[in-house]
This record gives sequence, C-alpha cells and structure tokens, in this order.
Amino acid sequence: MELQEVERSENNVDKDSYFVKDESVMTGALDVLTAMDSSKRAVLLAKGNLIPNAVAIANIVTENMLKGNSKIENIKLDSVISEEDGQMISNIEIILTKN
Repeated sequence: MELQEVERSENNVDKDSYFVKDESVMTGALDVLTAMDSSKRAVLLAKGNLIPNAVAIANIVTENMLKGNSKIENIKLDSVISEEDGQMISNIEIILTKN
C-alpha cells in the first residue's frame, strides 16, 4: 500500500466526513452507520491518540454491522509538525463504502 499525504483544511472537508471524537467507539460506529444509510460513503478523520478509535470504528462497521455489504476503500496516513510546539502529529483518513 502506498502512503499518500492527507491535506487537512476546512475547505477539503466534504459532507461525508466524520471526525472521530474521544467517545465510545460503539457510539462513533452507530453515527457512521447512520451517515452511511443516506450517502453510501463515510470518511473517518482522526489525529493523534484518536487514530486507534478510527480504526476500531472502521472495523466495527465493516466487519460487524455491514459485514459483506461494505468495505474499506482507502486509508491515508500522514504526519505533520505542529507549529505551536514542534511535535509531530499523525493523521488518518479511512474511506468506507457501502455496496
């Protein structure tokens, strides 16, 4: 799999985007499932310590809730250096599609 740079800007966010929050992954999975009912596509966006939650949500949706009817279309991983403190922050974008 080839790593591609993910651009993070408010202009690049579409209606299918779901920003992973620091909450139960099951709550996030239900939110994504609800969003996928109308658009057949969801883009999970997470950064830093929330990346494992995004991966868990993607797995719950594709392997449990919509097993056989959905797939992970693409995963993009990126890291940026924060201008504030100079630390590197990782970002992930997971695209889910419903068949």
